[in-house]
Amino acid sequence: QVQLVESGGGLVQAGGSLRLSCEASERIYPDYIWGWFRQAPGKEREFVASITWIGGNTMYTDSAKGRFTISKDDTKNTVYLQISSLKPEDTAVYNCGINPRDDATNYHNYFYRGQGTQVTVSS
Repeated sequence: QVQLVESGGGLVQAGGSLRLSCEASERIYPDYIWGWFRQAPGKEREFVASITWIGGNTMYTDSAKGRFTISKDDTKNTVYLQISSLKPEDTAVYNCGINPRDDATNYHNYFYRGQGTQVTVSS
């Protein structure tokens, strides 16, 4: 059973930055999509960004464009989410998942999912 482990979250002041990591416990079949989602307290989980393992094609939700950057390291079976100019409204649990090339924005299409990492942004 493949496990995904997120790390890199924490408490940060508004305006700061973080780099979240999502590492797979073993090599994943390469033709998949890796995605990041977040869920703020009292809100539904929302898609943030995704990247294809082959080609590195990225996609972002509109609110993530400009401040969020998704990337990957093939040698480490790891996908990253760089967040800059953090805002209090970015406070959420961020988790990653792997998707067999279905709609990247739909969390239910991700059959491997991590437990998440907490990001808290203070004003």
